[in-house]
Amino acid sequence: MDIQRINPCARWSDVTIFNGIAHFVEVADTDTTADMAGQVQQVLSQAEATLERAGSDKSRLLSVTIYVTDFANFAALNEAWEAWLPEGCAPSRACVKAELADPDYLVEIAFVAATK
Repeated sequence: MDIQRINPCARWSDVTIFNGIAHFVEVADTDTTADMAGQVQQVLSQAEATLERAGSDKSRLLSVTIYVTDFANFAALNEAWEAWLPEGCAPSRACVKAELADPDYLVEIAFVAATK
């Protein structure tokens, strides 16, 4: 089976698809001065666009790993996350406190989704 890479560059691809499973990561990239709710909204909006490019949608998420810099922001993260997901479609999820590559990032999410 072939591996499909969408928009590859030297360090990463926007999406990697193998055997009908898409893998990608999103961070806030339009306004890193936003609070957690704002950054999560950016990430989720970007994720919807990426899922569409990969031939999927948020109802087909299989797993996510969420990296946060401060668990004090956990409630804002969960509120935005729960409002975004279609009912009955929550993927498996891990949430990890981490230092992210850019000190302005509050959240980074790694997504795994089935394609259509």
